[in-house]
Amino acid sequence: MVTANELKRRSMIMIEGDPYQVMEVFVALPSARGASTLVRVKVRHLLNGMVQDKSFKASEKFNEADVGMADAHFLYKDGDTYYFMDQETFETLELSETKVGEAAGYLVEELAVKIMMYNGAPASLELPPFVNIKVSETDLPVQQGGSAGGGTKNATLVNGRVVKVPQYIAAGETVRVNTETGEVSGRA
Repeated sequence: MVTANELKRRSMIMIEGDPYQVMEVFVALPSARGASTLVRVKVRHLLNGMVQDKSFKASEKFNEADVGMADAHFLYKDGDTYYFMDQETFETLELSETKVGEAAGYLVEELAVKIMMYNGAPASLELPPFVNIKVSETDLPVQQGGSAGGGTKNATLVNGRVVKVPQYIAAGETVRVNTETGEVSGRA
């Protein structure tokens, strides 16, 4: 059991019988004498991916969710289903498009990921902090009066995601993309 004031980012807890992952925690200190401390959290439901804001008294207790992590590699997408290979058991794990969510824009073949397992079944996907993805096409460089190569331009990655890249990046190059912000940090 963990109390609300012990919650941290990435904690796995049970709320009303459902598993959630804590995404953000904000502790609101009381302003009046005798008032209790409130803990506001942003949580993601592990089974359906919905994100919610919730508030709890600091003393409220939660059971920890029975969540395991499996190391896996992305194999392919077929229709609305994404297929991954568990690196320990070599089983094929399936995740629906709704469970993969925004992470779909970062998936490339053989990408090493972690899959959260809830009660032995794949529940959600966790990406590495950075992924290397090849650029399929870019906009033409923009000439900015007198500046030598400054600024950014749009680039389409091989998986269809559009990102901003420095002017010097060309089609066919591989870039390093931050999976939390979607920003390109340069060539890979």
